[in-house]
Amino acid sequence: MTLCFEPIPTAQVRAIRAGGPDANGIPAERGFISAGSGEPCRHCLNQVPKGQEYLILAHRPFAALQPYAECGPIFLCADDCAAWGGAGLPPILTMSDDYLLKGYRANDRIFYGTGRVVPRAEVSSYAEALLADPDVAYVDVRSARNNCFQLRIRRGD
Repeated sequence: MTLCFEPIPTAQVRAIRAGGPDANGIPAERGFISAGSGEPCRHCLNQVPKGQEYLILAHRPFAALQPYAECGPIFLCADDCAAWGGAGLPPILTMSDDYLLKGYRANDRIFYGTGRVVPRAEVSSYAEALLADPDVAYVDVRSARNNCFQLRIRRGD
């Protein structure tokens, strides 16, 4: 199975960078400078480069409010960056020892029993196993420590 690792959509990132509201209805916080580690951008799916400004904002990767629509803090490069479109595991998934993966149904509800903290080396294989079930529409990847959204995984073409 081919996996598609999805960043936050470019249109949404551009709106946030232009001062648009985050998931809490407020503009992103500005003025933070990357130390070169610990600030992964959810658009390019890479580390914000050392010395570059980044944004902190609340993100909810769901279209509508509902009980399973988790919201939490994320980082974005303050300057333009290209959306991830590469093959293989994005750099954002090499920055921690493990990640929390959860399968979701097409109605954006958690598929119970799928949530698991997995070692970095098993992210792709566990996502493939979840997506092999036709009732799992996508898999969200979160920080195993702080529950911050990292990216969404879908079946590729």
